[in-house]
Amino acid sequence: MNGKSSKVLLAALAICSSIVISVSWTYGQTLKVPTSYMPVVITEPFDSIMARWVAAKPEIMKRQMDLLNSRYDLSDRPAKGVTMSRGKPIQEGVRVKLPAGMTWEKLAEVTPEDIREKDVFPPGFFPLPHPNHPEGGMLFPKTHIEEIKKQEQRDLTRFDLDFDIPTHFLPESPAAIYLTTRPDLGDVSQGKLITIENYFEIFNGILNPKQLEGLRLLLTPFPQQQFNTTDDRRSARPSRGVTCFDCHANGHTNGGTHLVGDIRPQEFRHRLDTPSLRGVNIQRLFGSQRVMKSVEDFTEFEQRAAYFDGDPVIATKKGVNILERGSQVHFMAEFQELLDFPPAPKLDIYGMLDPKKATESELRGQAIFFGKAKCAVCHPAPYYTDNLMHNLKTERFYKPRLISGRMASADGPIKTFPLRGIKDSPPYLHDQRLLTLEDTVEFFNMIQQLKLTPQEKKDLVEFMRAL
Repeated sequence: MNGKSSKVLLAALAICSSIVISVSWTYGQTLKVPTSYMPVVITEPFDSIMARWVAAKPEIMKRQMDLLNSRYDLSDRPAKGVTMSRGKPIQEGVRVKLPAGMTWEKLAEVTPEDIREKDVFPPGFFPLPHPNHPEGGMLFPKTHIEEIKKQEQRDLTRFDLDFDIPTHFLPESPAAIYLTTRPDLGDVSQGKLITIENYFEIFNGILNPKQLEGLRLLLTPFPQQQFNTTDDRRSARPSRGVTCFDCHANGHTNGGTHLVGDIRPQEFRHRLDTPSLRGVNIQRLFGSQRVMKSVEDFTEFEQRAAYFDGDPVIATKKGVNILERGSQVHFMAEFQELLDFPPAPKLDIYGMLDPKKATESELRGQAIFFGKAKCAVCHPAPYYTDNLMHNLKTERFYKPRLISGRMASADGPIKTFPLRGIKDSPPYLHDQRLLTLEDTVEFFNMIQQLKLTPQEKKDLVEFMRAL
């Protein structure tokens, strides 16, 4: 080999080496970039995983409760003479804490740009993180966990997390059940949490066979991301899974939470406020942002995707239950479409207050709702939803920031949920960031720059309690 050939060979080897180095470096970097997928192969023993999470739990929960206490007044202060459908007291008052030296009246006079630059956006108005946002997953209130354990000997306890929002801010449990087909019966729940153990004795003779079968499926546990038989579950023992009505308890909601499955990376996923299934028969969009077009789509999507954080790869590993569309999904949807809003004795057939039954404050609140406050732009009577999505653009008021693993940024368009029976469904907004109706009024007063007076705010709350 001559000198020229040697130089060419050495140059070629150098190029090849640089390619290998470049590929290795690129591959190493690729392992660190965000991914849409969750890890499938778990090499750590389950006992080790559980011990690690159990040890971390106290610090995680302290951080979350410190966050909640810094944002809200969490005291138990029920409103006098106002309850949910089955008698649970409703919490009253603005619970969001203000920045030092600020008042709601002062904030109403400040532009969104000034609030953003001075960083005086109320902490409780920021998106609410999951108790452990990087981990996420279904999380149930203690009252529901205890009742399911009592009736079914099925344990929905997570060894790594506890539910964070105090019970007095959650919907009543068990919730009332009203049927569009039998309004004459009133609440058909018999004061019980409906489960696989008691549904037949309660509903046999009220529902037809298809609806009974649909209810059975809604009460049947199927594997889910945190509750299954694999080594990366979050239950101490292998779990049969969760049911649709573990979140939508009695066809309503118990306030259970999760993370939406349709956003990546993890820090941008929204905490989820489980919506009530009451009145789904009059709704035309399903999911806070996914805009599925039927209850059937929603029902099928929940088990195929939402149960497993939108990841069909991990779903296969953990035992996804594929529902048969022609019968099972149809039967489940048929029962859901029977769930009615609670009675509102002060409303007429048009969904407006009957002047002979309403108080002066409620009537003033109705006028504000349809007038100055512009609530009816998105929430028109009689069901108080326009079946559309709207973008509030709250990011006008603050600079993006990471809060306990949750990126507070632009939320985008969110579904308009119905306000009928709204007093039964705290906490409020799509991610549970607002604990009371008073908080909700203050939030929209700021976001819409309405400059409502204290009396107008009070009257607006009185009206919404009557819906």
